[in-house]
Amino acid sequence: MLTSESKIRVRYSETDQMRYAYYGHYAAYYEVARTDLMRKIGLSYRQLEDMGIIMPVVEMKIRYYKPARYDDVITVKVIVKEMPTARIMFYYEVYNEAGDKTNEGYTLMTFADMQTGRPMRPPKILLDAMRPYFENE
Repeated sequence: MLTSESKIRVRYSETDQMRYAYYGHYAAYYEVARTDLMRKIGLSYRQLEDMGIIMPVVEMKIRYYKPARYDDVITVKVIVKEMPTARIMFYYEVYNEAGDKTNEGYTLMTFADMQTGRPMRPPKILLDAMRPYFENE
């Protein structure tokens, strides 16, 4: 299993009138954590794009438990539970500074050729970077 954590401070511009993090910003928080996870394994989205590969989101689900508030530092934990095939599933758990889970969700992404938009298998470089996290499972 591959995991990573990112800390994000909720900015005023990301809140609603109640000073809660606006629900639509969680997709961006998830993206920050996902990007950090990719860097953790030594591969960036930019490298994939330079190879002509994009990873569009095809499904997303979010469940809210408690609000994150203005100026809170939230921890976004991202988890990949299995090696990717034609798709990759990222699970997320968001915690406030007190350690309470405020949110959880997932994104399902696919791999596609940047020029044609057609689905493709994950690149070997990504599979090689992820494999060490799944070898003992």
